[in-house]
Amino acid sequence: MNKAPLEKWLHRLWVVAGAVNIRVKILGIVLGLVILLGLTVTIQVRQLLAQSMYVQLEEQAVSITRDLAARATDPILINNLYSLQQLLLGAKTTHPAVRYAFVVDSDGYILGHTFDGGFPSGLIEANTVSPKAYEHTNLLQTDEGQIWDIAVPIFDGRVGTARVGVSDAQVVQTINIITGQLLLTTVLVSAVGITAAVLLTWLLTRPILALVDATKAVERGDFSQRVPRWADDEVGELANAFNAMTEALAKSDVERAEREQLRAQYVSGFITAQEDERKRIARELHDSTSQSLTSLMIGLRALSDICSQSEIRSRAEELRAVAGSTLNDVHTLALQLRPSVLDDVGLPEAIKRHVADCQKRHPLNIDLAFTGLEDCRLPPAVETALYRITQEALTNIIRHAEAATASIFIERSDKKVLAIIDDDGRGFDPSLIEHRDGHLGLYGIRERAELLSGHLVIESEPGTGTSLYIEIPLPEK
Repeated sequence: MNKAPLEKWLHRLWVVAGAVNIRVKILGIVLGLVILLGLTVTIQVRQLLAQSMYVQLEEQAVSITRDLAARATDPILINNLYSLQQLLLGAKTTHPAVRYAFVVDSDGYILGHTFDGGFPSGLIEANTVSPKAYEHTNLLQTDEGQIWDIAVPIFDGRVGTARVGVSDAQVVQTINIITGQLLLTTVLVSAVGITAAVLLTWLLTRPILALVDATKAVERGDFSQRVPRWADDEVGELANAFNAMTEALAKSDVERAEREQLRAQYVSGFITAQEDERKRIARELHDSTSQSLTSLMIGLRALSDICSQSEIRSRAEELRAVAGSTLNDVHTLALQLRPSVLDDVGLPEAIKRHVADCQKRHPLNIDLAFTGLEDCRLPPAVETALYRITQEALTNIIRHAEAATASIFIERSDKKVLAIIDDDGRGFDPSLIEHRDGHLGLYGIRERAELLSGHLVIESEPGTGTSLYIEIPLPEK
């Protein structure tokens, strides 16, 4: 036998049953049991009652026929057919179940009968009895139903035979009445069962529905939910366990909030310290190194002016050019370490100026787009992180991507800020960054995003360019 179709069918049945409401399940079970029990009892009672009543009907028919045969002997012997006819009519009148009664003599002639419209043909041959037998019963199927035809010999058959036909109409009527009463009882019991099932399902599902509502509230972050203990049963234990869980979650949420606050303070302090160090280095480069290089350039210029040897003068001019180039690099480095425009006018303008500077030095077409940053500033830590992320991403594109076009899109919403940076360069396999080989810049971007509880998603394939998706949540106001 192939079990696969059966298992598949059972699985579908289980899926359908599992999708039904628990109240419907309980109502269905109770109603099904009541109906099944009621129908079973009704069928069994009907069968036993019919069997008993048909046995009694047959015994009654035999008793009536025997009595008729005994009482018909004298009228037949004295040839009093009038008394015989009255006796037959009296048997039919006295017993409502008797459909007909008649007497035939030993030669088969009808001595009397109770039929109003004439004696039916073929009825005499429908049942015969041996003179040595006490009686003979034959079941006749007629348009009016079943009739038990009883034949009893009169005076050992030497006088004739008494025949009585007893109908089962009253038996059928009685059985149908009792069956109807049983079915009505089943309906009433079903109504009581449904009422009890409704009450039971209400008692069972009310605490469960309360648990469902509380669970949904916990899912939304409301850990203050508590459910009452309805009873000292399994559902009550479940309510206690749920309340203990929500208390633990509330405690954990408070601890998490404290950890997040400490983490935010740490991140803020870390970024502030980092940017302060960058400012200090930028000032050192601007105030000390730049002045030293400027003095060196002035000295080389003076040396070139006072020296008469052309070779020394040419060498001094070369050194002066190198010093000038180094001074420009120092100025650029100081600006990159901490651009004052980020503090003065905000993130969009700082990125625009950095992009313009990149385009001056490299043949790269860069598209910029900002949404939601027109009228308000981001938190300083977020602005600094996004600026550094954009700076690092452009550096990677210029150094490694061999791209002709890049785009930067930054969007602010109520709860987060999203930055998308992509290029049409040669791309790479993102799984390689797990080994850190040649992808320290991407690690720096990821670390900056994660410091602010954000995350980085990299989409790239060799030959198809690279897209970076940086999402950073904003602190609640």
